[in-house]
Amino acid sequence: MLNLSQIQLEKIKRLKLLILDVDGVLTDGRLFFDDNGKEYKCFHARDGHGIKLLRQSGVEVAVISGRKSNSVALRMRTLGVDLVYQGHENKRAAFAEILQNLNLRPEQAAHVGDDVLDLPIMLQAGFAVAVADANFAVKQRADWCTLTAGGLGAVREVCDLIMQVQGTFDRMLQSYL
Repeated sequence: MLNLSQIQLEKIKRLKLLILDVDGVLTDGRLFFDDNGKEYKCFHARDGHGIKLLRQSGVEVAVISGRKSNSVALRMRTLGVDLVYQGHENKRAAFAEILQNLNLRPEQAAHVGDDVLDLPIMLQAGFAVAVADANFAVKQRADWCTLTAGGLGAVREVCDLIMQVQGTFDRMLQSYL
């Protein structure tokens, strides 16, 4: 298991919700546009499988993004993630709505971010995570930083961490053994 403090362990044990940013967390942060203005995003398969496993373990997953993208909606739909909030530059309102809909308190939520737009939620959430290549100000305020960069498996790393600390990882792994 990873080297975590008692405070980090206690925060992770309380989690019932993982909230993810998109650009820079679920993707590597690069934006691709064709000549007609159509946007393309690249998602990592391991992140997707981690999300599925985490949801099966009983932790809900949500996405809050400042941008809007059909590819995000499609990817989340294929992963069974219904709580998708796009076009929310002020992410606080979406965070509050998700908590209210799920009847959760802020300390029961984790948030994974990469840039300063994520700080308002990270500072309210019970467990704030920065991806390895996050902005320095985000890393300074995070409870934990991934070893993996955004879009390259960082979300899977967070999902595995939560399941390991909550004692559900081995059960999820059994179906593959």
